[in-house]
Amino acid sequence: MLKRNALKTIAVSALSIGAAGLFGACSEKKKAEFRGVDITGADYARDLPLTDHNGQARHIQDFAGKVVVVFFGFTQCPDVCPTSMQELAEVKQILGKDGDRLQGIFVTVDPERDTPEVLKAYMANFDPSFLALRGSPEQLAAVAKDFKIYYKKVDGKTPTSYTMDHSAGSYVYDPAGRLRVYNRYGSGAQALAADVKTLLAEGG
Repeated sequence: MLKRNALKTIAVSALSIGAAGLFGACSEKKKAEFRGVDITGADYARDLPLTDHNGQARHIQDFAGKVVVVFFGFTQCPDVCPTSMQELAEVKQILGKDGDRLQGIFVTVDPERDTPEVLKAYMANFDPSFLALRGSPEQLAAVAKDFKIYYKKVDGKTPTSYTMDHSAGSYVYDPAGRLRVYNRYGSGAQALAADVKTLLAEGG
């Protein structure tokens, strides 16, 4: 009799533990899966204290409620930069009605030639809602360091024909302004669009 009661107690306890584990697993939030590199929780690239091509000071939190995609480049870049910005414009189209919840940001690593007027015209080639940011050489250096971005001036045949070597890739922020994904250059619009959709779904 004692043995039977003991076995019954063990069985009930096992069921209770199993049920708790089951409900606990159900209540845990499923971790998002990204096509790009998941950098959730990164302690860098937390803000972009620069000025846009309209002369307005900007910060990441200005775009709360939107997924923000940040790319560093320069307007006279022959291939990488226009390709990346065109893909970002494609992502906005892929999103359809949610396209307005995507904010494209282009940060120039060539503020000497990329004046606000030049940047505004450049953004118009891709999407008028995209913003280009610039700062003084000192401000750019500080932001690039925070974002772990490499850039270097490469002299040309004349003083104004130089080019810029720079990191190629995009930083993706969720609607709460948190850095979540690094999208490598060449990943394509579909991969980036998938990650943007995932972050928009998280943000409601």
